[in-house]
Amino acid sequence: MTGRLYGVGVGPGAPDLVTLRAARLIGGAAVICYPTLAGAASFARGIVAGLIPEGAEEIVIDLPMRTERAPAQAAYDEGAARIAERLGAGVDVVCLCEGDPFLYGSFMYLHARLAGRFAVEVVPGVSSVTAAAAVAGRPLVARNEVFAILPAPLPETEIAARLAGSSSVALMKLGRHMAKVRAVIDAAGLTDRSVYVERATLEAEVVLPLAEAPEVAPYFSMILVTKEADPWL
Repeated sequence: MTGRLYGVGVGPGAPDLVTLRAARLIGGAAVICYPTLAGAASFARGIVAGLIPEGAEEIVIDLPMRTERAPAQAAYDEGAARIAERLGAGVDVVCLCEGDPFLYGSFMYLHARLAGRFAVEVVPGVSSVTAAAAVAGRPLVARNEVFAILPAPLPETEIAARLAGSSSVALMKLGRHMAKVRAVIDAAGLTDRSVYVERATLEAEVVLPLAEAPEVAPYFSMILVTKEADPWL
């Protein structure tokens, strides 16, 4: 018999937003897996550090900070091989993923490598998008409206086109693309309908009108654009 792989979403950052199912699985895990970025501490592990059993084995998948895909893919290959060894020996593995595993989640790369060979269960988590909407007090979509999630690295013309074709938008992965995104939103006349959210649910949380947002955005930030005023009324 082989072990089962669990891809567990641990939410946007606040430990009390971890689901009961995720907490149960983490608390009973013999092997925990999680990604890190260029040797930095794991944000996903930090969220649930108080739940990890003493003595649990930890498999760290360290991802290089590179723009090309090959180095990260190699890291996932190596991590998947280590996980497969534990699963093949009949041991369950719980893989931590910040937010939700299937919404820009790192777990999907392990799922692609292992789901055809082992039993896999995905445990959804509170996403950063819904967390940002909650702390900003901004309902995202109602009735027959269209909601889009856009990565900021998209070309300026594509962001503008998708913004025009959607009722509301969440722009993620801002970073060095912040100025470009702000320019597109401003050109569309939607700056006053946009809110900037940084580190939602954490102590360092920031919620500001886009016009007051900082020039440089960290990784854990996004912009919510709601084009209609109170469409749910």
